Amino acid sequence: MNVPKYKRIVLKLSGEALAGDKGFGLSPAIIKTVAEQVKEVVDLDVEVAVVVGGGNIWRGKIGSEMGMDRATADYMGMLATVMNSLALQDSLEKLGVETRVSSSIEMRQVAEPYIRRKAIRHLEKKRVVIFAAGTGNPYFSTDTTAALRAAEIEADVILMAKNNVDGVYSADPMKDTNAVKYQELSYLEVISQGLEVMDSTASTLCMDNDIPLVVFSIMDNGNIKRAVLGEPIGTVVRRNL
Repeated sequence: MNVPKYKRIVLKLSGEALAGDKGFGLSPAIIKTVAEQVKEVVDLDVEVAVVVGGGNIWRGKIGSEMGMDRATADYMGMLATVMNSLALQDSLEKLGVETRVSSSIEMRQVAEPYIRRKAIRHLEKKRVVIFAAGTGNPYFSTDTTAALRAAEIEADVILMAKNNVDGVYSADPMKDTNAVKYQELSYLEVISQGLEVMDSTASTLCMDNDIPLVVFSIMDNGNIKRAVLGEPIGTVVRRNL
């Protein structure tokens, strides 16, 4: 039976997930596939918020390593997330899904400024809300944005959709054939073992606010819906096991 386990979710998408095999830029086919998967969840009467990264266009860390001022490089990364958010919004609305882009940096011609109560109201009206421009501050990742927004809107879970792995492993499965996939983890284990699930700021924020995290692959169609239904896919991270 299609009874969702979660009523309100934050879906975290990496920018690279929208690039497809190219690894850079935007893949219209991939964006359409993601939008179709999101629509499946909306059709279950689940309230959906999305946080999109910008790594397919620009990474602040790379700019910093090139000698660029870190804050400037990070702001450029925030603008990249806005581009991805607008692309996803367009694809969702072509499928008939009402969508709002809520930006932490004001740019009223293309997106609403982020206001917590307004975002919650959109969700209650069954509109998909895409949180763009990170937290609006440099030095914070979009993982931290997902954790912060999930706490603010009182989401039931963060669904972290990956494009190259299907869960959390003890090591990089692409480099280490002996890497073991975890079914469940606590946030303390993630932090203490240095597992690259999300950065430590985001992990701590999720742990402190008791927000569970499901890490899974977005490459298989229908996985977002499976995660929402509570099917055992990927890895579940909780405050306490």
